[in-house]
Amino acid sequence: MVILKIRLTDKEDGNSMTKIAIIDLGSNSARLVIAEVLDGGYFTVIDELKEPVRLGQDMEVDGFLRPLRISQTIKTLRTFRSLYESHEVDEVLAFATAAVRRAKNQKSFVEEVLSACGIKLTVLSQEEEALLVYYGVINSLDVHKGIIVDIGGGSIKIIQYNRRVLVSQETLPFGAVTLTERFAKQGTPEERAELIEKFVSDALESANFLTNIDSDTVFVGVGGSIRNLGKISRRLKKYPLDMAHNYIVPFEEFDTIYDTIKPLETEKIMKIKGLSSARADIFPAALSIISTIKNKIGSSLVNQEIRIGGAGLREGALFKAACPLVVEKPITDILGHGIYNMLYHFNMNVKHAEHVFELSLQLFRQLKVLHKLGRTHLRIMRVASMLHDCGSSIKFYEHHKHSMYLILNSNLYGMAQKDLIAAAMVAGLHSRDTLETLDLSKYLELFDEGMLDAIRKLGVIVRIAESFDRSRNGLITGISCDILGDAVILRTKTLGDCTLEIKDALCAFNEFRRAFKKNLEIL
Repeated sequence: MVILKIRLTDKEDGNSMTKIAIIDLGSNSARLVIAEVLDGGYFTVIDELKEPVRLGQDMEVDGFLRPLRISQTIKTLRTFRSLYESHEVDEVLAFATAAVRRAKNQKSFVEEVLSACGIKLTVLSQEEEALLVYYGVINSLDVHKGIIVDIGGGSIKIIQYNRRVLVSQETLPFGAVTLTERFAKQGTPEERAELIEKFVSDALESANFLTNIDSDTVFVGVGGSIRNLGKISRRLKKYPLDMAHNYIVPFEEFDTIYDTIKPLETEKIMKIKGLSSARADIFPAALSIISTIKNKIGSSLVNQEIRIGGAGLREGALFKAACPLVVEKPITDILGHGIYNMLYHFNMNVKHAEHVFELSLQLFRQLKVLHKLGRTHLRIMRVASMLHDCGSSIKFYEHHKHSMYLILNSNLYGMAQKDLIAAAMVAGLHSRDTLETLDLSKYLELFDEGMLDAIRKLGVIVRIAESFDRSRNGLITGISCDILGDAVILRTKTLGDCTLEIKDALCAFNEFRRAFKKNLEIL
């Protein structure tokens, strides 16, 4: 992993910005991520690159990194360097993981990388690597009790946390690449799978904490093989959103995928839609690892599923660099952090976003007797109301549609995927469009009619709230509501003339009547 920093200053608001590049040099692949970091702990990835290097390949023979693999890795690192230098990143801090950690020629490899690439490698210990993975997961998933399983090419990390505090961790000194090599010539694909399961199961005996897992613990999967599993699942189900983070694969579905792939030779596995061809040969071993751990702890879990974490070691390093306090205490409000990340990235009017959310919240509470919606809907409304304008960063005209698209593809941390889709729909409704005119057919089938009705109601609430801050001066500070017969009367508390705000809000009269079955009056 490489962290590179440049300190810049925004002349308009005085906020400083740091450019960070992270290179994660693993046993199977090398990844580069470049991000901009703003004060307050917010960051946005602006570029990335991934190359398969198989650095850990053939190490099982004598424990040495092979010259061919070293040559490929150095070539890749030079390519990475040319990219991060084009982003004017000039301070380098580099880390390597399992393959280099175990290599007998570690010292000479580190020296060769420094000489050939100008990159000083620091080799992460098992504990340091596990901590970065933990930081990535704990600050991106709203899961308070979990077992993190990170399957790498040369190691498997299993991390237990409770109430968002790390409890135990175990690193097994083998991974998908090394297990594939170890059992490559032993019988049929199914026989190899059984041997790998037995091997992993025996190794797990040392992880005593796995024998006493609370039933409300969540199985969180991290790493390239886990993400490929999710992609295969989404392709099979024709799932409309191609997003890895926070995607869920039920255990039953995993078993079906595993049983289908287990007897196949590599040539057939390479043809599976959703699977990277560079990972096809090691993917069966990764599935065997997942299956073994699932069988070890799965029967005790209420949620019989794998939740995929799209943030791991690299994101953990980003969180640590951008917000050093996460070392002592995880981000408390993950969703809020993600929302403000987007607001600052798109240079939005934060005060306006906050005020629209506050007005939406008042309307939500005042109208609760009519809509009867709960906390999940409130989270959806929070995202939609605060990010309703982010699409104007693309173009003001039709910006509600642009906002909908940006939210859909935001990979927003702390938000379940279906809730994220719902929030995008609500944001799309804050103008004159309806669900039927927003070209959302492939998403609508994910929701029952009750949820679609809730989305329509939330869309009207956000639309009225945005209208109530139409001049962006915070003129309307409060709302009280009276429900009289077939009418809802909204009374506004104001700091001045709010004729524009009320006139704009009344344009939502028809949508309000369709959603709430009441006429709307505003005083």
